[in-house]
Amino acid sequence: MNTSKLMLSAAAIMLAGAAPAHAAWQPQKPIEFVATAGPGGGTDNLARAVQSIVTKYKLTDQPVVVVNKGGGSGAEGYVYGKASAGDPYKVIFGTSNAWQQPLVSKVAFNYTDLTPIAAMAQDEFLLWVKQDAPYKTAGDFLKAAAATEFKMGGAQSKDTDEVLARMIEKVAHVKFTYIPFKSGAEAAVQLAGGHIDSHVNNPSESVGQWRGSTQRPLCAFSPKRLPAGPKVTATEGWSDVPTCAEQGLAITQYEQPRTVWLPGKVSAEQAAFYTDLMKKVQATPEWKDYIEKTSQVDTFLTGDAFDAFIKQDLDRVKQVAGEQGWLVK
Repeated sequence: MNTSKLMLSAAAIMLAGAAPAHAAWQPQKPIEFVATAGPGGGTDNLARAVQSIVTKYKLTDQPVVVVNKGGGSGAEGYVYGKASAGDPYKVIFGTSNAWQQPLVSKVAFNYTDLTPIAAMAQDEFLLWVKQDAPYKTAGDFLKAAAATEFKMGGAQSKDTDEVLARMIEKVAHVKFTYIPFKSGAEAAVQLAGGHIDSHVNNPSESVGQWRGSTQRPLCAFSPKRLPAGPKVTATEGWSDVPTCAEQGLAITQYEQPRTVWLPGKVSAEQAAFYTDLMKKVQATPEWKDYIEKTSQVDTFLTGDAFDAFIKQDLDRVKQVAGEQGWLVK
């Protein structure tokens, strides 16, 4: 074989080796981000934050629209995801209610009907009261709650907020009338209007009301004070809020994961696209800003680590749900 033929053969081998066997899957039509809660709540805020980042950085060529399906304490969104099996254009944003709800309510889905993509953040919880409430500490609040049955608001029923409310009842020996709303944003409006006595919203769900002087946090369910960030009011920010343990309310830590799912029966390539998309979102300064402003903990659980987290959380919820008589027979 002459020199020219050898060079041509070598070039052909190199080109063949460089060519991918299969192109990575890419969306070919518009994508729905399905928020399993009403507008203004933490889940809705997450979906819209991710949508904004995806759009700004053109992380996909396709348009992305957020739709709210928060009926049935979020079950509407998950059932919609289950009914869309095999459809990679429905991305479901939720929380731990994806696996908690089927445990305590007769709903037409289980988290195993969906494809887990990632847990992207852990959202903190705080105990909130009306701005002009006489309680200066969690201890003051609980002393008053022991004398009179307070109305405690929260997002959805037998979900993360109510689990926390029932945990407070148990450790503080008080009793609440729990009132569920479609989102934490609704609970905040009801507290501002004096229709409930307290709620356990995440920071992002009540930051506007704190800034607007209609309600204030008494304590945070965190083992240490929240990170210092921009001041919310003229004089205070998240790091100025005491921990609940500091104030004698013995719940050291309680957080809510912000989770992302696809319908079941999608391909591994389609799931991998969205896992990679969420990683790209987390690498942006806008995501860091979102985490700081909402005082969340940045994390990224996927695969086996996400599965292990779900199983651990299920064990905790089973204990509370069993004590409350919530477990579905």
